[in-house]
Amino acid sequence: MKKILAKTISILLATSLALPLLAAPFSVTPVRVYMTPKDKAIAVTVTNEGDEELVMQADLYSWKQKANGEDDLVLTEDILLSPPIVKLAAKSRQVLRLARLRSVSETEQLTYRMIMREIPEAKPNNGNLQLQIAIAFSLPVFITPPKAKFSLNCTAARSAADSIKAACENAGNAYAQIVDFELTNAEGSKLASRDTGGYILPTVKRSFDIKADHALASGKAKLTVRLDDGSKQAFDVTISD
Repeated sequence: MKKILAKTISILLATSLALPLLAAPFSVTPVRVYMTPKDKAIAVTVTNEGDEELVMQADLYSWKQKANGEDDLVLTEDILLSPPIVKLAAKSRQVLRLARLRSVSETEQLTYRMIMREIPEAKPNNGNLQLQIAIAFSLPVFITPPKAKFSLNCTAARSAADSIKAACENAGNAYAQIVDFELTNAEGSKLASRDTGGYILPTVKRSFDIKADHALASGKAKLTVRLDDGSKQAFDVTISD
């Protein structure tokens, strides 16, 4: 089973001292939560991979995207998290229960984000204040009826001599996640690629910059996107002068 490992990071605070991060690593399974309208609850497991006690807080947000693709998160009570705060001894694990409270449409997918944060502690160290600060990570939660499907359409326009801007719109009623892009010419030769994409929620249009190693000739081309389920979709595009 896949899991996310949240590693520690160091940050420099706006003080005269750089305060080192002491956060312990943790993991969560699964990395994405899928529920159907028939599911009343589902479990997520958080594991403390470190050697020190860890306290985590989980919050549930409704997840939308603005017209430009920027995430819009709002705290919600559609799903009950139990327990919302967990204290994990070193090398231990805790099961969190997500119980659905909201009714579900027969056609539209509901999208959420469960954000987990480590609750930091201030610890004395040689007379200086040593602050424990941990990053949060976000776990997508999808409640998907059988009839909910994405419908993706992508276009492309030249943005520079060696670059195009791909615009992808999801006209469906479930999320689409693009893993990568590949641009090929009419003969099938690779012109450019991009190894990252992102989520596109229903009714949202997002843009992605794709840069080649050389100037792109004008003419017919094909833009192929690979999705998180392994499938591919190809779109005929024209690179203008």
